[in-house]
Amino acid sequence: MSKFWSPLVSSLVPYVPGEQPKIANLVKLNTNENPFGPSPKVIEAIQAELNDNLRLYPDPEGESLRKTLADYHSVRPEQVFLGNGSDEVLAHIFHALFQHGEPVLFPDVTYSFYPVYCGLYNIEGKTVPLTDSFEINPEDYRQPNGGIIFPNPNAPTGRCLELEHIESILRANPDRVVVVDEAYIDFGGETSISLVDKYPNLLVCQTLSKARSLAGLRVGFAIGHPDLIEALNRVKDSFNSYPLDRLAQAGAKAAYEDEAWFQKSCKGVISERERVTESLKGLNFEVLPSKANFVFARHREKSGESLAKALREQGIIVRHFNKPRISDFLRITIGTPDQNDALIAGLESL
Repeated sequence: MSKFWSPLVSSLVPYVPGEQPKIANLVKLNTNENPFGPSPKVIEAIQAELNDNLRLYPDPEGESLRKTLADYHSVRPEQVFLGNGSDEVLAHIFHALFQHGEPVLFPDVTYSFYPVYCGLYNIEGKTVPLTDSFEINPEDYRQPNGGIIFPNPNAPTGRCLELEHIESILRANPDRVVVVDEAYIDFGGETSISLVDKYPNLLVCQTLSKARSLAGLRVGFAIGHPDLIEALNRVKDSFNSYPLDRLAQAGAKAAYEDEAWFQKSCKGVISERERVTESLKGLNFEVLPSKANFVFARHREKSGESLAKALREQGIIVRHFNKPRISDFLRITIGTPDQNDALIAGLESL
């Protein structure tokens, strides 16, 4: 610990991202990146922005991209907030909407950035246990809180909550913001954005990193009531007025304008997910029902740690979490057909 650190820094437990190893010919199935790549129109749009205008600041409001997103999701531009990846959007949410002196509720098995943000902003976090089948029980969220957040589909479990259950959580907490983190929604779930005009306490967060294959561009957004969006903008403009550069805005806009590519990519991931699921079940794995671009599975005899280690020795990397309740599970990103074949063959050999 450095003597120059602020007192808060020494108490932080930072988020640990998935490993990004620099190894040739690696079968990398640990960070939920889309295997099929972005639309060619995205590349064209970015290349068109590589000109003298880079000397100028980007549009701080992202007006054109916000309109594109609003039109796509049938909302108004003033209901859309942009950020440098959904992680930045989530950080602003915690800062702007969750500091009410009561604990923020989130599942005990979920995205591990939530407790990190609690530590960063000195917010009390309270975990709500998933059921024995790793599902969210809406009744468990009928308790005092300073806000509620959960991914849908949940990460790392991949399980998805139906809209009627999300509505029951919203109705039970009319005086608190409920955030639905939809990073993986396009792989089989139903978005909650259709509910934002009905529930002013609902905020939906999405990313272009997964279904749009733009993890390297860092674009996220939130959609909700204009009052919630204004709170996020106040924090954003007190922190960084230009979160999205010219290339990111142009590329993101182009991604939403190529619906055919998007649909083809999602269908490809879903098809491969079902194939991998059936193969894993045939190898004596329990596989949780997934609506994401990954599966969460545990072998009925072998430990998750030993399997992850053995796969790594074969040049195949999956994500293992050494945490209570899930230490025997592997989170396996759905890769290309060839990558998935390598995974299945590697497990068969074990």
